[in-house]
Amino acid sequence: MFHFDQSLKVYLHRDAVDFRKSINGLSVLVEQSMKRDPFARAVYGFRNKRADRIKLLLYERNGFWLMMKRLEADRFAWPRNGEVVELSVEQFQWLLEGIDLAAMRKHPERRYARA
Repeated sequence: MFHFDQSLKVYLHRDAVDFRKSINGLSVLVEQSMKRDPFARAVYGFRNKRADRIKLLLYERNGFWLMMKRLEADRFAWPRNGEVVELSVEQFQWLLEGIDLAAMRKHPERRYARA
């Protein structure tokens, strides 16, 4: 498994997309639907209707990367909140590993007046 640079931003398109789309079609979705810059230092993730495939679009220096992952028996647990979901690279790796991000809970933030 490869790892993305921690400085990258990760954006997921919430709804399923037609997987016949390639770099040009997905770039248009990034611009028009997600309201983002496809040439920015970011990874854009898309899923199919059955959520057993994802495509990743990334621009690097002089061209686009288009990557696809297909699961043989499982489904990706795609986040459902908001039009565009922003993840950290760590959360994105968890998603690729099959972890349901909605089921994970952080400790609450505590603020104290005195020590």
